[in-house]
Amino acid sequence: MNVILFDTNRINYYPLSYTRPISEFLIGIMTIKQKWEQFYDSVSVKTEDYLSNKFPLVIKEDNLWVNAKTIPSSELYVELNNLRKGESLEKNGELIAFRNNSFTTDKLNAIDSNVAVFTIESLYDLFLYNSREIKKDFITLTKHKISKEIDSTNTLIGKNIFIEEGANISCSIINADKGPVYIGRNANIMEGSIIHGPFAMLENSTLKMGAKIYGGTTLGPYCKVGGEVNNSVFFGYSSKAHDGFLGNSIIGSWCNIGADTNVSNLKNNYSNVKLWNYTNNSFCNTNLQFCGMIMGDHSKSGINTMFNTGTVIGIGANIFGSGFPRNFIPSFSWGGAHGFSVYDLNKFLSVVALVYDRRQKSLTDTDKEILSEVYNLTKKYRNQR
Repeated sequence: MNVILFDTNRINYYPLSYTRPISEFLIGIMTIKQKWEQFYDSVSVKTEDYLSNKFPLVIKEDNLWVNAKTIPSSELYVELNNLRKGESLEKNGELIAFRNNSFTTDKLNAIDSNVAVFTIESLYDLFLYNSREIKKDFITLTKHKISKEIDSTNTLIGKNIFIEEGANISCSIINADKGPVYIGRNANIMEGSIIHGPFAMLENSTLKMGAKIYGGTTLGPYCKVGGEVNNSVFFGYSSKAHDGFLGNSIIGSWCNIGADTNVSNLKNNYSNVKLWNYTNNSFCNTNLQFCGMIMGDHSKSGINTMFNTGTVIGIGANIFGSGFPRNFIPSFSWGGAHGFSVYDLNKFLSVVALVYDRRQKSLTDTDKEILSEVYNLTKKYRNQR
């Protein structure tokens, strides 16, 4: 079966969906697309045209089109495989998937799903359900595999600890009593780190000395993290390498959080947190008491930066200075609590090229085209200021 994960309501997932399809969101130990690849050999995506060169679509004569916000399960897999051409699968009146030659929902015979279907309805769902997904992915990725042994300088608590080959761990405490801990290939946990599961760090990521990591946290590939982190998800190639607190947050790719940056995840009056919503163009109630920060790709904070509860930062922002900046920072903004100016696109791309070079990667023409398109798409939010 050729599976195609199609995006819907992409604005609801800004700023993270500016630079990637929804299926490329990381939750647990894998992206949504990687989870589907555990069930099907051929999986591609249908997304915005400006992203299609980087995330190509593969269409065949017989295609299973799946709503990209859907998390797969064995039970759902059975129902999908029973779909015939011209049939769709729905749950509570919402389209989950359909089988058709082309991307059209006309004249489909709708079938109601009889199984639990889990979907990502908002960005904060990524940290809200991250612990559950770590537990599920841990079973999938470690089945019939043997964990690497580590030396006796470490203290291990609990049995659900899996360490891939090449990982290096020294003089640290790993507690898996309340959830599994997955350490990816060539990851590095430096001396004095303390980890509570559920926790996952992917290949070539590093925990700096004395890091304190609480459950429900995922570090994507090639991340560097230190200080105190609770129930947060880092996409790939992002850094929070120094002291400072981060909780109930989502950090995109290629972000850098400066030393002693602190993010509030609980309001002083314990009321529910409001978060900027691009669909409504306003702040909306999350019904969550704990909610920290959503940071889009390529954004950065200077040392000693302070962020209020429920802060949303767009793509390519640079935040610095004393005081609390506002709770919504548009993409390509430069400044802080005392005001922002527009971050020049060419200067921004020059910095991105330098950052890529430090990780032995090159800024491709495709990457430039995507970021330039996002720059244009986000102008209206900067004009609002």
